[in-house]
Amino acid sequence: MYRTTEIAKEANVHPNTVRVYEKWGYISPVPRADNGYRMFSDVHLFQLRVARCAFRCEIVQGHIREKARDIVKACGEEHFSLALQLAEHYLTHLKQEHAQALEAIELVEKWLGGTESEFVDESYTRVEAANLLKVSAETIRNWERNGLITVPRRDDGHRIYSEKEINRLKIIRTLRAAHYSISAILRLLKQAEKSKELNVKRVLNTPETDDDIITVTDCLIHSLDEAIQSAKEVIQLLITREE
Repeated sequence: MYRTTEIAKEANVHPNTVRVYEKWGYISPVPRADNGYRMFSDVHLFQLRVARCAFRCEIVQGHIREKARDIVKACGEEHFSLALQLAEHYLTHLKQEHAQALEAIELVEKWLGGTESEFVDESYTRVEAANLLKVSAETIRNWERNGLITVPRRDDGHRIYSEKEINRLKIIRTLRAAHYSISAILRLLKQAEKSKELNVKRVLNTPETDDDIITVTDCLIHSLDEAIQSAKEVIQLLITREE
């Protein structure tokens, strides 16, 4: 059995974190001794280790934080088999995000270098484009309203998204995931339309960061790499418990 300070030390977290995790249901309800002190078990220690590992990733894009939270909550309810299933789905999701970020970097480099490939004759509706990018249709609508992208219309008035628009949306999505503001992205896109010879760092400079576009997306890749490693560690913890 452990007291709060003891289990916090074992799990390498602050004692206040232990109390908050109990309050939020990230660990099982903790019984108290006759003197009122909380008495934690090895189950609580395991749950804390899973939570600490799962929450190591601070990326919020693509519901990543939400998915990590679902794993921790299932573990906190002692539904360890469900937590394992969620962790495996979480790893798959992270790998998809990683692949999309790599693709966006390639698109950005081609776009800024003026070497975009010829576009195939394929088109999508807004809903189809949203599903392809794994964002909501309202998110794309918001990007349009803010001038980040102008989408051509068919004769019947419906917007039509070609590969050109899809690629631009992928770039926007990656920059938003890297926490650039809409106004900063808009400055970049407008100036890039006038000239490919621009100082990306200066154009994108915001109070949050002064890194250039490739550096920021590289940081996103690094963060996703760390998240994937953490997800694998969570899976291994849960598998070991199931054995």
